[in-house]
Amino acid sequence: MSAISLIQPDRDLFSWPQYWAACFGPAPFLPMSREEMDQLGWDSCDIILVTGDAYVDHPSFGMAICGRMLEAQGFRVGIISQPDWNSKDDFMRLGKPNLFFGVTAGNMDSMINRYTPTVSCAMTMLTPPATWRVNARTAPPWSTPSAVKRRGKTCR
Repeated sequence: MSAISLIQPDRDLFSWPQYWAACFGPAPFLPMSREEMDQLGWDSCDIILVTGDAYVDHPSFGMAICGRMLEAQGFRVGIISQPDWNSKDDFMRLGKPNLFFGVTAGNMDSMINRYTPTVSCAMTMLTPPATWRVNARTAPPWSTPSAVKRRGKTCR
């Protein structure tokens, strides 16, 4: 049996035509608030990425890579970092996206971040300084998409 993959990509990722918003060019930062969107001259975002981690525009952060890859394809991308999933205000911060919300729990699971192997509370947080708050998110990863869905109905 040969080592040839059965699934052959038909096109390279960057060979697709860019989305119309490519005329804006790359942003110096991905916006996290309505004021930052105004600085870029955007009326809305095409895609809003929601992450449980702090947002740092660096390749070691998954949402930064995803956001910059989408931006390279011509999409206007916004980031909502560490939203309070009990409140609609965080999810409405950037308005309704033109295309979709993209949701991730973050680089590290909240249970690993909050508890030691003996299931006692961890004394230090293992993720960046923005997550060093006392009420760091311990909600399961599926709570954020359901919160986006509930809050998205009020954005219309």
